[in-house]
Amino acid sequence: MSILRRIFPTLSRTRFRDGTIIKRYASSDSNPAPWPRKVFSGVQPTGALHIGNYLGAVKRWVELQEAGEDVTYCIVDLHSMTIPPEPETLRHNTLQMTATLLACGIDPAKATLFLQSAVPQHAELSWILGCLTTMARLTHLPQYKEKSANMKEIPLGLYLYPVLQAADIMLYKATHVPVGEDQIQQLQLAQSLARAFNNKYGRTFPFCETLVNDGSRLKSLRDPAKKMSKSDPDPKSCIMLIDPPELVLEKVKKSVTDFRSEVTFEPEQRPGVSNLVTIHSLVTGKTVDEICHEVTGKNTGQYKLVVAEALIEHLRPIRERIVQYTRDVSYLAGVIEEGSERARAIAEGTIDEVKEKIGVDCFALAGRTGARRHQNK
Repeated sequence: MSILRRIFPTLSRTRFRDGTIIKRYASSDSNPAPWPRKVFSGVQPTGALHIGNYLGAVKRWVELQEAGEDVTYCIVDLHSMTIPPEPETLRHNTLQMTATLLACGIDPAKATLFLQSAVPQHAELSWILGCLTTMARLTHLPQYKEKSANMKEIPLGLYLYPVLQAADIMLYKATHVPVGEDQIQQLQLAQSLARAFNNKYGRTFPFCETLVNDGSRLKSLRDPAKKMSKSDPDPKSCIMLIDPPELVLEKVKKSVTDFRSEVTFEPEQRPGVSNLVTIHSLVTGKTVDEICHEVTGKNTGQYKLVVAEALIEHLRPIRERIVQYTRDVSYLAGVIEEGSERARAIAEGTIDEVKEKIGVDCFALAGRTGARRHQNK
């Protein structure tokens, strides 16, 4: 981008006559072109994924990739710093997450897969956006309330986490973001910040929309009133992608249901059995009605064996590929490095545009100083 274009972003034609800049400004477009469809999502490097993460997010990522969407997926290691992990643990988890995503079907030739910390513009845009929101707004977000509930001293990063999340999305001008139902309010901050920036500085960011993931509804196998989570103190509450078949079978057999024997899908009245039906549906592609019809006559104990078998067969090739990828650390590092280079190219363009609009572009400052000196001669 030329110095003049940086200084005068709406300049449509320029020529010099006796040292004077002759310019004509483009009129504002009342009907701007629609934003190109772009999908962005991220995942923290917390080690192995459980089936809720996979069925609720990563499986959908692969489907969007295979549908030919413009997809960008990020391993958001900076987000994990709100409660700083051990450095070696974080490095290990980053490589493990990369291997897992590849094993689940993310293809670096079709999707941009990169590491958040390798693109410094994330933190830069986060600061700029942080200046457009308030502490009052941030303290009302659900994630802050949930994570700060048992903390005596709340780290600043916990407040700023949603702002960095918004920067992640906006830096790539994403129009669609796959999220779980519990993350919709978090995304609303990104929408609000995009609107605030556009109103103040002109059309820069699209208004991103949510793509709600079906699998985000998966519940704990031991307490179906709670969401499935690896932080649950009961290890039988969730199934990890790397769990061997015998452990998957054990966890499904130990899952909490109720005293009725037939298999029905009634999430409010029978959350435990309905959770198993949901898992079964997501790994087979069958509807819940088809499943309930197929297992008519089976009791819940027998049905658990059916679910376990379907889950074991679905996860088997993924688990095998995870093992294969984790043995080749240099390949994993190369995938992340290449993806991060592609991400930086996009991020640099966005941050240059943002800096120009907010007035912190050093090239524009130099250009204005030069123009003023020329006029004074």
